[in-house]
Amino acid sequence: MKNFVLIGVGGYIAPRHLKAIKDTGNNLLAALDKHDSVGIMDSYFPEADFFTEFERFDRHVEKLKRQGIKIDYVTVCSPNYLHDAHIRFGLRIGANVICEKPVVLNPWNIDALMEIEKETGGQVFTILQLRLHPAIIALREKIKNEGAGKKHQVNLTYITSRGHWYHNSWKGDIQKSGGIATNIGVHFFDMLYWIFGEVLDYQVTEHTQDSASGKLEFKNVTANWSLSIDANRLPEQVRKEGKKTYRTLTIDGDEFEFSEGFTELHTRSYEEILKGNGFRISQTKPAIEIVQKIRAYK
Repeated sequence: MKNFVLIGVGGYIAPRHLKAIKDTGNNLLAALDKHDSVGIMDSYFPEADFFTEFERFDRHVEKLKRQGIKIDYVTVCSPNYLHDAHIRFGLRIGANVICEKPVVLNPWNIDALMEIEKETGGQVFTILQLRLHPAIIALREKIKNEGAGKKHQVNLTYITSRGHWYHNSWKGDIQKSGGIATNIGVHFFDMLYWIFGEVLDYQVTEHTQDSASGKLEFKNVTANWSLSIDANRLPEQVRKEGKKTYRTLTIDGDEFEFSEGFTELHTRSYEEILKGNGFRISQTKPAIEIVQKIRAYK
């Protein structure tokens, strides 16, 4: 059984990590969040210590080390702009780190973290759950087996409506979240890279607080992408059904269905990490490069 501490336990994605830690038979020793609405911990690790101040959390972790209690993993679910600092914290206390995506906002931050990995002997893993999705694995194999000559036209649309709160939180601050393409799109860009390979050219046709769209050119693929948190962009039928999210991917006009099968992918990710097969931060660098270039596109 491995010992975990978790930073950002009050956030949206944290319950999936709590469940993954529990489902893989491991233990949460302590958690941190500046907000104290963290009753979700009772469903998983009611005995874990909880802190709202990083300084007290840091002191507690140091005390555990002096008591001979090893912290094997630090899980990072904090806001995007804090990931880099919290990963560094985990490595420097002698733990491995599991970080939600986007691991960092800029590709050069990954280079620096890889140097700290070498210095400390620790390892940083990230959650790239779409690479574990059975339908996406099958699609990647199909594309690989087609040979180099076949050209494809891909259209990706992802609309996940958000309320007014979004823009008043860190998510609405591009300096903290990286903007729409980074905050809600990075895992889709990683998926496209993983399936189709290196991106050769970029085009951004829209980049606002609510929406972003553009085109990626791969060797044999042109991929049009569109991302939004604006509920008004949901298709009429989706709105009539009372749904808040619309996700579609077409390849050469054919719909590729991957809406189902997401619920257990964080647990699957943890299983692979604990077996030594997790995705390292070097593997997420291409997607971070894509979203950084989208953000900087003129």
